[in-house]
Amino acid sequence: MAKKKQAGRRVEGWKAKSWYKVYTPDSLGKAYIGDTIANDPENVVGRIMQTTLGEIINDYARQNVKMKFRVANVTGDAAYTEFVGHELTRDYLRSLVKRRTSRIDSHVPVTTKDGKKVDLTVTCYTLTRANLSQTHAIRGLMAQKVQDMAKEGDFNALLNGIVTGEISKEIFKTVKPLFPVRRVEIIKSKVGTVRAA
Repeated sequence: MAKKKQAGRRVEGWKAKSWYKVYTPDSLGKAYIGDTIANDPENVVGRIMQTTLGEIINDYARQNVKMKFRVANVTGDAAYTEFVGHELTRDYLRSLVKRRTSRIDSHVPVTTKDGKKVDLTVTCYTLTRANLSQTHAIRGLMAQKVQDMAKEGDFNALLNGIVTGEISKEIFKTVKPLFPVRRVEIIKSKVGTVRAA
């Protein structure tokens, strides 16, 4: 008898919940990225949704970019998100590593013109192995270029630059005269959360 009651209660709890369609921010064209379920719109706010850039822009070649979004507000049955970070897949990063070359990582905290704090991890793949002083110089140059570009534009411009690969191209152009490089990638980004005072 008890089992039957429990099952009945579970069905009613499920029926009481609603589905919400989740969309990306305006800067990424308010693309539909999936559904989430909750019994109260308030419970949807703050949820993290993950998808690939390929699915957002309908380009299979960009499936290697994982994008994370946090639900910021709910209107009716639509949930609108804000970008919280991205990361390149491990398989893709592994495919970029070649023998007798260097991989130079640089962790760069930046602040955009509109005051958004973002942590970026920029990686440079060289054509030949770099020595310690060259590695140091490349890392410094990459960090400086990223910080300058972030200061020049707002958060949406930074996000757009990451998504289109424009920032990576600019860093590549900056580093190339210093040392032969094969590729530059922003492999990770994380939007800093503003702590309440």
